[in-house]
Amino acid sequence: MIRFSFLQPGAVAGLIVLGLMAAACVRGPVNGGGGAPTAAARVASSGFLCPEPSPRIDVSSSELNLFVWTEYIPQDIVECFEMVYGIKVNRDEFSSNEEMYAKLAAGGAAYDLAQPSDYIIGAMIRNGMAQKLDMSKLPNFANIDPAYFPVPGDESGDYVVPYQAGTQAIVYDSAAVPVPPRSWNDLWNPDFAGRMVFVDDMRSVIGIALLAEGRDPNTTAPADLEAIKPRLAELVRAVKLFDSDSPKTALIAGDADIGYVWNAEAELAFREKGAIRYVFPEEGSFLFQDGYVLLMNAPHADAAYAWLNYSLQGDTFWLMLRDFPYTMPNRAALDYAKEHQPDLYNAYINSPITNTPPEAWAAGHTISDVGEALVFYDRLWTEVKGG
Repeated sequence: MIRFSFLQPGAVAGLIVLGLMAAACVRGPVNGGGGAPTAAARVASSGFLCPEPSPRIDVSSSELNLFVWTEYIPQDIVECFEMVYGIKVNRDEFSSNEEMYAKLAAGGAAYDLAQPSDYIIGAMIRNGMAQKLDMSKLPNFANIDPAYFPVPGDESGDYVVPYQAGTQAIVYDSAAVPVPPRSWNDLWNPDFAGRMVFVDDMRSVIGIALLAEGRDPNTTAPADLEAIKPRLAELVRAVKLFDSDSPKTALIAGDADIGYVWNAEAELAFREKGAIRYVFPEEGSFLFQDGYVLLMNAPHADAAYAWLNYSLQGDTFWLMLRDFPYTMPNRAALDYAKEHQPDLYNAYINSPITNTPPEAWAAGHTISDVGEALVFYDRLWTEVKGG
């Protein structure tokens, strides 16, 4: 079990119903402590002053092909990398691990780096889709907090560069839902039918139904999946919108009053709408950790190592706190933000949504690789969503 080494809020007893306390998002031409641009300075379209690579990696490639989650990389980092290295970044995005895996397994796309989550990582390694990392080419890997390494699914630590971590739990608008939900079972409340937004995540949505019935969310028994099919179908019918691109949008607009989302989506929704609340269900939330894998036969491996090192710099990765506030595994980024962006740092540290309380993490569930049993999950999901 991963343990968090960050400063944590006070002990949370019993049900954790959390109000988000983050400060306003920092935007614009801010590069804390960078000073005024010099004649040789490179500036992103937002006005962000680009840090120089530290260290600079020798690269001969002129482009880099990324396959990454939607809304998960600050545009400033992309633009700065292109300018400081003279490398064109080609970025394709996916909305689910299953979508990513299926496209890679089918071939035909010459990607260098992909960004899977823990349970798909194991399958990618097992099936020869990822190559071992050369750690001598990753000096900035030292910025990763050891609490986040190795990433689940890569127990050897040979294949994955940690990216971000977080939780998936219940979000609701307290102005529209006066009685806070306490359990996964509360999502079956008939009053919520047609009012819910969910991330489109097969394994964890099936996991909700399994947990609600006291079963293992990583079961490999077909009988377990068959047993929950009626309840899962009922839940899916009650969901108004499945959206893994920007589920916060429906909450902010009032098109949904309750749902199941990633923690950063709840945080960003709160920044726009102060009535948003986040609940760790009494049965435990779902935990995730993402990372970069260098794909087998990556055509621009040298550019991939340059990208990884540049992204891992504290003076670039702190932008995640600003744009995509999940749980931060990069100690250098936190140190940089603490010194140069104290409001942003304090908002992160004091928010139990972004900086997950240890008791909530300890009670959580990691979605694991189920091997050949994945076919039974695929079949159940297809039948339920299609029916």
